[in-house]
Parts: sequence; C-alpha cells; structure tokens
Amino acid sequence: MSEDETNGDDTPDASDEEQSVDLEAIRTRLAGLEDDLEELDSNLEAAETEPDLDVVEADLDSFRDDLESIEIPEPPETDDEDDEDDEPAPEEELQDRYDDIESDLDDLEDDLEDQRGPYGDDVISEINSVSGTITGTRWSVEGDEEIIAAVDGFLAELNALLGSDVAVPSDLEPASGAELGDNAVEDGQRVREELGDTLESATDAVDAADLDADDDAETIAALLEATDEFESDIDEATEWTDLEVREQLRREGFYDVLDHVKDFPPEWHALKVHEKRGNVDQILLAYDSLGSEFMEDHCLESLERMGPEEAIEPMVQKAGRRDKAAMRILGKIGVADEQVVDALADYVDSNPDLQKPAFRALGEIGATDAVEPIAQQLAEDNPDVRSWAARALGLIGDTRTIDPLADVLADDDEDRVRASAAWALTQIGTLEALEIVAEYDDDRAYLVKAEADNVDLEPVA
Repeated sequence: MSEDETNGDDTPDASDEEQSVDLEAIRTRLAGLEDDLEELDSNLEAAETEPDLDVVEADLDSFRDDLESIEIPEPPETDDEDDEDDEPAPEEELQDRYDDIESDLDDLEDDLEDQRGPYGDDVISEINSVSGTITGTRWSVEGDEEIIAAVDGFLAELNALLGSDVAVPSDLEPASGAELGDNAVEDGQRVREELGDTLESATDAVDAADLDADDDAETIAALLEATDEFESDIDEATEWTDLEVREQLRREGFYDVLDHVKDFPPEWHALKVHEKRGNVDQILLAYDSLGSEFMEDHCLESLERMGPEEAIEPMVQKAGRRDKAAMRILGKIGVADEQVVDALADYVDSNPDLQKPAFRALGEIGATDAVEPIAQQLAEDNPDVRSWAARALGLIGDTRTIDPLADVLADDDEDRVRASAAWALTQIGTLEALEIVAEYDDDRAYLVKAEADNVDLEPVA
C-alpha cells in the first residue's frame, strides 16, 4: 500500500476516532442518567415528610450537577446540497436526549415544591397580603364596617386554631354616615391603621406557634382556608371607588356650600362658591371626580383664576398630555419648580399651537433654565414663534438675552417681532437694555417707536 493510500480521505485519523469514542461515552452517561431519573421519580413519590423531601432535593441537585457537566459537541457543518431527508447527526440525537432529561428534571423539581408544605410562613404571607389590601385601600363608611367584621371573623378562627387571643380594639368604629369631609377621611385612616396593627399581631401569633409542616399540617391547612375566606370578604367590601361620583362628593362635603341651586348642574354652582371661598381642595376634588368635559373646563378656569400651588402636581401631569389650559395654570401659579419647568420645556421646540402657552408660562414663572432653548427660537422661520420667544425672554428678565434681543430688534424682517424684542428689552430694564431701545425713537415701525418713546432714561431723584 502506498503512502498516499494510507493517508487518504477514507482512512480515519486519530481525532475522528477520539470523537467517536467521546460520543459513545456521552451516550452511555445519558443512558445512566435516564435510569437515575426514574429512580428519583420513585423516591419523590415515596417521600412523606419534609426530611424525606430534603433528601430527594439534595439528590436532584446532585443529578443536575452531573447533567450540566456533560458537554454535547456541535454537529459538523454540512453542505447545503445535502439531502434534507438524511438521518440527524449523532450530536443532534444526543442533544435531544439531553434536552428531554433536563425537561423531566425540571418537572421533578416542580413536583418537589408542590409536595412541600404548606408552612406557617405561607399563612403569614397570606395575612400580610390581605393586610396590605386593607391599609392601601380607601373604604366607604359601609366598607369600614365590613372590613372590621371580616377581621373580627378571621381572628375568631385563628384564635380557635392557635389558642391565641388577638382581637380588634373594642373602641374601633367607622365614622357614622352623618360625618363627612375631613372627619370621615381621618376616621377611615385610623380604622385602616388599627386593623393593620391588629393583623400584625395575628402574624406574630402564627410565628410564635412555630408550626411544623408535618406535625401541624392540618392546622396550617385550616389557617390557609381561613385566610382564603378572609381575603374573599375583603374583596367584597365596599371601596370608596364603588360609590357613585355624586355620593363621593356628598360625603366629602362638596355640596355643603349650597343653600340653594342657582345654576345647573348643581356642581357648577358649588364650584363657583368654592372658588369664591378659596377652597382649592374641593375644586381639585371636583376636577378629579367629575367626568364631564363641561365641569372639567370650569374647574380648570377656576384654577387658572386662582393660581394655587396645590394644583401644581395635577397640572404638571395634564400639561404632559399636551394640555394648553394646564400650561396656562402653571404660568399663573408662577412657581419655577423643576418638574414644572421640565414639563413646559418639552414644548419649546414643538408645534406653534403648544409653543405659545409654553413660552408664556415659562416667562411668567421666570424659568432661567429655559432661557437658552427659548433664545434659540428667535431664529425660527415662523414670525409668531420668534415674537412669542422674545416676549417670554422679556418676562424671564435674564440679562444674558440682551444681545440676542438687540440683534432681533436690529435685523428681523417682521416689525411685530422687532416690537416684541423692544418690549422684552424694556422688561429686562437694565440701563444697557433701555439705551438700546431708546435709539429707535424714530423707527419706521409705529410699534417699535412706541416702545422706544416709553423708555425713561432719566435717573430717579
């Protein structure tokens, strides 16, 4: 045999033989794991106590380590012209077996968790969940009565099962139906806090009982059944949001200002009275509660006339939804809060319909952080935008804008934009700004000349 024939393509080299041996070894290991998995399945079925399950869990962890130590090599690349009906490569077959074993192992681990418990900690977790619902929900007066009764009933079952003596405070009562407004809100808050504290004592009682998952399985199951019923009772209690809107407003005292109804709907009349009396909280309540566009518009008009700081948060949210009325209200409030400036600055480089109220509001609140983006709008093609930007800069009054406003006054093609720049410089009011405007006392444009004529450079005596 020639040397070429000895080393030809048909003669397997050492690496091919090594790979063939490795694949066979992997196949053997997978077969052994399949057998082990059947045994683990049987052991899990036979486990009756928590220690039995602990043993099975340790065996499953060890099994997973063995499985993950196996590395299936990638199948060799094949030519595109290979027949699609060819048998899968040995590596692919091994990978499929590996995946099946891993899937069965996942199922066994899930079955193990299902067989564990329940535990005393599960009862504590369920009680805490219901307690969170109680303390995190605003209830009606009827709802307060219902949740107090539900807690009372649950504690009776818990005490019977554990021999504990947890109880709702004897003096805990909801506000009567005649109590409205702040009193009812405060009483409702007190009910929630007291019940939360009481249920914390209930979880302490469960913890102190030191329930064993095996020895106390029946007690734990009964407690979980009681917490399920407790949760259902709380879910059925009457929340504040379950009430009709007018009933909510009535209980909040919104209609208390009405001796008679002069306007229809009565909410409109009540709104006018609240505005006159400065009852911002009631106006915001109506704004949040009443779904009609008519009443929302009137609420916003009242807030715009009043400009109360209490309205900042809801108006920032509404301005974020491209609402021009909310922008005007923020300007009227006049507080250069960071969240206010950020909400309005989003519209500086927007469409003109939104730029106008945003510019005005930023000017009214004196938003120095917005000076640079507003000043950039002095170069916009739209003369209206340039004019609004100039006036906003004048309202802000930042001396950094004197030079760009002077350039607009000197060079802009639109006289109304130049007049806005002149007005802005007079609002800034420094000697430098006023001297610039005064030079235009014989300007071709009446509006610019009028601004210059109003400049008084005489020192105050």
